[in-house]
Amino acid sequence: MNAFILVGGMFTGSWIWEETAARLADAGARAHPVELTGLGARRADSGPGTDLEAHVADVLRVIDAIPAGAGPDLVLVGHGYGVHPVLAAADRRAGRIARLVYLDAGPARDGAPALAAVPDRALREKTADAGAQERGGALAPPAAAAEWQRWGSTAGLSGPALDRLTRLAAPQPLGTLLQPLRLSGAVSQVPATGVLCTAGGAGIDMVQMQVGLGDPALQALAEQGVTFFELATGHWPMLSLPAELAAVLLSAAEGGGRRLIPASGELPPHLRPFLFADRELPVVPRERSGAVDLYAPEGDGPRGARPAVVFVHGGPVPAGARPTPRDWPAFTGYARLAAGQGLVAATVDHRLHGTGDHALAAQDVAAAVDRVRADPRVDAGRVALWFFSGGGLLSADWLQAPPPWLRCAALTYPLLAPPPAWAMPGGRFRPADAVREAGSLPVVLTRAGRESPEFAATVEGFLVAARRCGAHVDVIDVPDGRHGFETLDRTDTARAAVHQAVRTVRAHLAR
Repeated sequence: MNAFILVGGMFTGSWIWEETAARLADAGARAHPVELTGLGARRADSGPGTDLEAHVADVLRVIDAIPAGAGPDLVLVGHGYGVHPVLAAADRRAGRIARLVYLDAGPARDGAPALAAVPDRALREKTADAGAQERGGALAPPAAAAEWQRWGSTAGLSGPALDRLTRLAAPQPLGTLLQPLRLSGAVSQVPATGVLCTAGGAGIDMVQMQVGLGDPALQALAEQGVTFFELATGHWPMLSLPAELAAVLLSAAEGGGRRLIPASGELPPHLRPFLFADRELPVVPRERSGAVDLYAPEGDGPRGARPAVVFVHGGPVPAGARPTPRDWPAFTGYARLAAGQGLVAATVDHRLHGTGDHALAAQDVAAAVDRVRADPRVDAGRVALWFFSGGGLLSADWLQAPPPWLRCAALTYPLLAPPPAWAMPGGRFRPADAVREAGSLPVVLTRAGRESPEFAATVEGFLVAARRCGAHVDVIDVPDGRHGFETLDRTDTARAAVHQAVRTVRAHLAR
């Protein structure tokens, strides 16, 4: 039976593994929670030299204290920050390690500090500055239960568990976050498993989607045969689902889990043909200017200049993805359909490349809107914005303070509340909150019946908020549709929904 070495995330000690370790022991496995310097029972041991290397040494001592078997027999589990010392230790003892488990933790890169994995850009900058000014300092843990959401979803945690997390949390030594991870490459040969806690917003299907978008890091995971599990809980499953976590770890040790499908010669879902054949779409010239493509019907509209609709893609989309979203069949298809309805249509490439990039993307969208409204063929007083998928969060700015020229906001299989681990500055980019300020602005929401639970929950929350404040929302359902149904589901209901959405937006622009 394998032995499990369990390394906790920021602010926590070995105490956090008590229930999971007991479940592993009940199954006949050995569990070795690691007490990291400066945390847990060793919080008084922190000093100027407490850096990532100190935590690597802590893990190595546990590895070396376990008698070696006939072959690799150790499973190293890193939760959140804990994956950094786990990776470095495994790199130095690769021959002892049977498997690495990333527990709700992203991949860590050689040469990058753990701080780089913190999604909150402002917090990263503040912490880096503090580290430069105060050698041996520490990052304070959340002082109240409600503050833990900044570090991950607290879904599934009982009140007593959350209070215990707060009470026992210790300051995180800054050196552990600022010292770069150093790897020789030996760890790349160790089998690995990722465990995704889906209440934080990421599931295996979403990771697979990113593989299809061309993310090179995730493509490498697919090619290496990394396995994945999901747990329907927040960032601390050892407290919320200890039995289920133990079962997943035992299965992971045996090589279980789902594998990603590597990109192949087949077209990924987002590059498959639009559900309307090319011959069914109007022929409209496309004009490219900077990051904006404009589709303008010939001649003037009934009132002279024509109303316009700006299509805003979702994300994150890797910066190196080619083609870029404005060349994806769904967006060229929507633009041509809208132009066929007498609208000037625009698509825009924006910089939503990572979960902390929404402010940059919002700047790009605002600049694109200004460019479209300045075009003489556009009626600057009649414009609609149409947001898709993860781009739905960008709708919040416009819902919260709709300008008089914005006649409609459309949302298609949108994300309407950020996952807890996505850092949103100052409460920004929360459409489910912003809709209370939308006033009379009409919203056209296209809902996919086979949507991921993570996205569907945010849509339902948005609709509840909209009903409470009396916001005008036209809901168009695609009962059998998946996320991205325009290139995945060539069904009559999907076709009808797209037509209905375009015509509804046009009707709002005509008023």
